[in-house]
Amino acid sequence: MAEHVATIEWETSASVVPLPWSSAAAVDPEEAFVAAIASCHMLSFLYVAAKRGFAPTQYRDRAVGAMTKNEQGVAWVSRVVLSPAIRYAGTPPATEQLAALHAAAHHECFIANSVKTEIVVG
Repeated sequence: MAEHVATIEWETSASVVPLPWSSAAAVDPEEAFVAAIASCHMLSFLYVAAKRGFAPTQYRDRAVGAMTKNEQGVAWVSRVVLSPAIRYAGTPPATEQLAALHAAAHHECFIANSVKTEIVVG
């Protein structure tokens, strides 16, 4: 079995630690958190869609996280907006079916069930 190793450059966000003491090209933990939510939703969506007879051929998302301060004044990722663009082989789901697929994907997503961050499909 082949071993796959990925190297990711991690850094504090440039919005927290100014340049040149941080790297804008590196992934910060907040970006990774948003990416984890988006990828979990995508994988859950693909699973649910296939179970219901739809055949997605392309799934792209431009997820955006919003950081706010909580009641104690501590910053947190309070909201993630997912904006998936999906293409299908065959007939795509109707608007109501698509909303139901996203709701089911949200329900199936382990990460969405593990965080208090509001997750919205826009």
